[in-house]
Amino acid sequence: MILYLAALQAVPVHLYEAATLDVPGRWQRFRHVTWPMITPTTFFITITSVIGSFQAFAQIHLLTRGNGPGAVGGGPHWATTTVIYYLWQQAFSYYRMGYAAALAWVLAVVILLITWLQFRMSRRWVFYNE
Repeated sequence: MILYLAALQAVPVHLYEAATLDVPGRWQRFRHVTWPMITPTTFFITITSVIGSFQAFAQIHLLTRGNGPGAVGGGPHWATTTVIYYLWQQAFSYYRMGYAAALAWVLAVVILLITWLQFRMSRRWVFYNE
């Protein structure tokens, strides 16, 4: 919310003044002035949220208490297991360090590909004011 507040405050006032003369209604002003000006912030929040979602570990670890050698965590029938939790479990519960390292590289490549795809798709909807 702080990022959106900063983005909204960075929208030039003269654009709103011009929009009140040209565009009728608040919704149209939001759609044609405000939204295009805050799309870079939305793009940044989207990228960081997707990367953060792949790194969900602490919540699952604390809720399922899968700690110690041979412990099975991740909820009933592995329902809450994420990639990063599975990676941690392979490394520190089962001591399969090589397998965990390979999983980390695969996770890094997946995150890189998704981020690259988001950058490619952003050309259509992110508008940078020059």
